[in-house]
Amino acid sequence: MIGSLFHLARNLRAGFVLAREGALALVDPSALPPAARFGLKMARLVERPQAGDSAARLSKALTRLGPSYVKFGQFLATRPDIVGVAAARDLERLQDRMPPFPRAEAVRMVEIALGRPIDELFLEFSEPIAAASIAQVHKARLRTAEGEETVAVKVVRPGVREGFARDLQAMRAAARLFERVVPDAKRLKPLEIVEALARSVAVEMDLRLEAAAVSELAENTKDDPDFRVPKPEWDLTARDVLTTTWIDGIRLNDLAAIEAAGFDRVALGRTVIQSFLRHAIRDGYFHADMHPGNLFIDAEGRLVAVDFGIMGRLGMKERRFLAEILLGFIRRDYLRVAQVHFEAGYVPPHHSVEDFAQAIRAIGEPIHDRRADEISMAKLLTLLFEITALFDMATRIELVMLQKTMVVVEGVARNLDPKLDMWTTSEPVVRDWIERNLGPLGRAEQAGRGLWTLAGVIGDLPELALRAERVLNQLEDVTARGVSLNQDSVAAIGRAEARGNRWGVAALWIIAASLMIMLFRGFA
Repeated sequence: MIGSLFHLARNLRAGFVLAREGALALVDPSALPPAARFGLKMARLVERPQAGDSAARLSKALTRLGPSYVKFGQFLATRPDIVGVAAARDLERLQDRMPPFPRAEAVRMVEIALGRPIDELFLEFSEPIAAASIAQVHKARLRTAEGEETVAVKVVRPGVREGFARDLQAMRAAARLFERVVPDAKRLKPLEIVEALARSVAVEMDLRLEAAAVSELAENTKDDPDFRVPKPEWDLTARDVLTTTWIDGIRLNDLAAIEAAGFDRVALGRTVIQSFLRHAIRDGYFHADMHPGNLFIDAEGRLVAVDFGIMGRLGMKERRFLAEILLGFIRRDYLRVAQVHFEAGYVPPHHSVEDFAQAIRAIGEPIHDRRADEISMAKLLTLLFEITALFDMATRIELVMLQKTMVVVEGVARNLDPKLDMWTTSEPVVRDWIERNLGPLGRAEQAGRGLWTLAGVIGDLPELALRAERVLNQLEDVTARGVSLNQDSVAAIGRAEARGNRWGVAALWIIAASLMIMLFRGFA
């Protein structure tokens, strides 16, 4: 009960800040029941007169609420299917920049994590040079067998896990209340969104997993001449500390420095797009936070990525889906694009392939009447997902993350080369992958893998037969005896449901009343 009151207090504060900054203007009142509509109307009485446009209001509110909510906003930026395209674009601009914690505290964290004094670990250890909500970065020097080396040391903030845990518990309570009070909200799966955020943050706060991501991406791209990633120093990496080689380079949004260094911006824009597509389609593993702050060009003209806390992964089915729909649009083969959606199982079979192809043609044909530099592949994918919603295509988190990353990557590339031809740039990567994986050689390899899988199934047949026999015996018992549910259980279920509904409505009235009290007391 006490925990519930704490969660209620935290959510009341969050609700007040959201209302004050005007973020509740994004809520559609027509989708709410009468009691919730009244609560929303009362809450909006505290809205600032000059709160700005509705999309910008949300990012301002989340920034005021602190690191956990900033991270939540960044996570929601990957879900335009939930918050809407305008809000998602605004949330992408949320700055994950926080005041740094003292160097002495970072030194203490490093010594605890690595079990040795800082002077034994590094020759030098700088003041913080960048700070975010989860960790901050220091520049250091260490002695290796090859000589001295400059490294970047990422240190997790003290107490960050406890702070995120408290805020996530409050978010879970709010999501449960939202699902209970607004039945239509269940399709948006708010509790699942919070749980996905919790998993994402847990991964980000274990820097050993980020080191593994760096290592895997480095292995995938070791033969790519125009792309590289820093190398993790495993002996100087733990749950709370990540040490990697230092990157000296020019940020991709520093166009003046890029031109002064003599680099070809057109070629660099092409490298950004093709590198991302190779990682996504060829490897099925891509950097999902490729904004300009995480991309550099080194002295040799290679693209360098940093900060691997958010990564995306695609299975073979998703990679084939992506490659074939892109090639289908390039070749204007809309029927094939539609067939790929059905073959992947993304669109229910009760729909017509031909009708779906017609809808896709409505997206594809207008772009072929425009110049190549006017066509946005990211916008194309956004429109495609909007059309698929009309045909009951279920949301695929990995594809939404891919689409969001494509928006960012395309923006980076077009900033380098405003006349970038997305189709010409993408076509070689897409074509090569399809020829390699869906051509004769790829079919032969698939057949080989299929035979190996079939051999494994045949070897498991005796065990499968025993399991099937046990299941059939259990079904026969259920059929013979039936399933009983006594009256006490039915009554208890009814009482619990009624109690839950009463608490949900009561909580809404408490929130509305609290906001009214804040208003009349002159809260700012």
